[in-house]
Amino acid sequence: QVQLVESGGGLVQAGGSLRLSCAASVRTFSDYVMAWFRQGPGKEREFVAHISWTGVSTFYATAVKGRFTISRENTKNTVYLQMYNLKPEDTAVYYCNARKWFGSLGEYDYWGQGIQVTVSS
Repeated sequence: QVQLVESGGGLVQAGGSLRLSCAASVRTFSDYVMAWFRQGPGKEREFVAHISWTGVSTFYATAVKGRFTISRENTKNTVYLQMYNLKPEDTAVYYCNARKWFGSLGEYDYWGQGIQVTVSS
């Protein structure tokens, strides 16, 4: 019913940039709040960035503020994560997240398969 596919990861030197994309196979993309999470080696999965249905509101983890930008194009059913000034500590598997709200019934999360980002020093 819902499929999320990440792309754009890879190897980059410290200080470089990458843009991750997440293509969503859904009926109505604007129904989903979108976010990015990541999981570094030996670490728990952590929140990176969040964007509202319309793309007007965003929220970032402190560690990436000023360096990462989340955006979405609802006509393309796609969310992006533009990453600048990458650091070795950004090395992780990055996961796309889609959350659908059901009013008083709560919400449900869908996840992509994850994509590797490796930053060399």
